[in-house]
Amino acid sequence: MSRVCSVCGKGQTSGNNVSHSNRKTRRTFQANVQKVSFVKDGKVVSDYVCARCLKSNKIERV
Repeated sequence: MSRVCSVCGKGQTSGNNVSHSNRKTRRTFQANVQKVSFVKDGKVVSDYVCARCLKSNKIERV
């Protein structure tokens, strides 16, 4: 499953886990995407949309 917003393209980013002893290992941060039904080009589609796009009403939910 590709966790990418279909509106703005926000996806996974990478960073570090930092332990108490300050050792660093790579990790990923997943985007907060939800599967929703919305109108796109006059058709109802079901796709992944990030929470920021949902909150700012960038799509019209069905």
